[in-house]
Amino acid sequence: MKYARKRVLVTGGAGFLGSHLCERLLADGHDVLCVDNFYTGTKENIAHLMGNPYFELIRHDVTFPLYLEVDEIFNLACPASPVHYQRDPVQTTKTSVHGAINMLGLAKRIGAKIFQASTSEVYGDPEVHPQVEEYRGAVNPIGPRACYDEGKRCAETLFFDYHRQHSLRIKVARIFNTYGPRMHPDDGRVVSNFIVQALEGRPITIYGDGSQTRSFCFVSDLIEGFVRLMNSPDQVTGPINLGNPREMTIRQLAETVIRLTGARSELVVKPLPADDPLQRQPNITKAKQLLDWEPVVDLDTGLQRTIDYFRTRLEA
Repeated sequence: MKYARKRVLVTGGAGFLGSHLCERLLADGHDVLCVDNFYTGTKENIAHLMGNPYFELIRHDVTFPLYLEVDEIFNLACPASPVHYQRDPVQTTKTSVHGAINMLGLAKRIGAKIFQASTSEVYGDPEVHPQVEEYRGAVNPIGPRACYDEGKRCAETLFFDYHRQHSLRIKVARIFNTYGPRMHPDDGRVVSNFIVQALEGRPITIYGDGSQTRSFCFVSDLIEGFVRLMNSPDQVTGPINLGNPREMTIRQLAETVIRLTGARSELVVKPLPADDPLQRQPNITKAKQLLDWEPVVDLDTGLQRTIDYFRTRLEA
């Protein structure tokens, strides 16, 4: 007996992460509804999916209600890089908060399971290292990054209140730095910045002295974590850290990109932006125990795939 396909809604589905998730869900045999307002997402990211009869694109802003019938919802809609989310900070907050309210309301009406793409930015500039899910963070609520940080924190609050008040089935993932093909070349994130600068033969810009640390997870590993969390038992609500625990300095990343691209770029130092975290490293013990998940793509392999993507895009 052949079972009906699961209908899955992905908000922000034309973005960097969303497009990879849509691709994975289709490969897993689901019927995918991609919702995006194209503020940062692009049709180019999903053009290769448009011919699939089980893929549907809906142009919509999640700050307005949406009425659909689906089995599961992945809520990824929100600008995720400082350049984009600081361009219209009020809209960023509205996307996180009103978007969560609208998607939770939809899930409540139709009895769907719902996933929230939260962020490691809820930890702010952390006083606990590496970051564990129980850590409540050190976030500046009135700083230039607060529209994103506090918007995501409020969205988590809403998810858990809907869970407690309405018995909604929720899944909350805290995403750490992720990279890979389909990153926006102008999103201001460190991996895309370094690769584009190196490929164009320009100096590589480092903010601060380069000693601040990050942990970089390749996109396919992250999407595997998404799927495992969504498919986990209902009592596994999260929040669960998803990221690569291998920590490195920004200067080390720049040197690795120069080596892999064969560039001769010099390093140029500029002042550190306000409220930029000095450390970022996930403790993924819960993900290992509850999801049997950990990253498998090493940094050189992932960076090479990303470099190849940007090289092709810049030559087009």
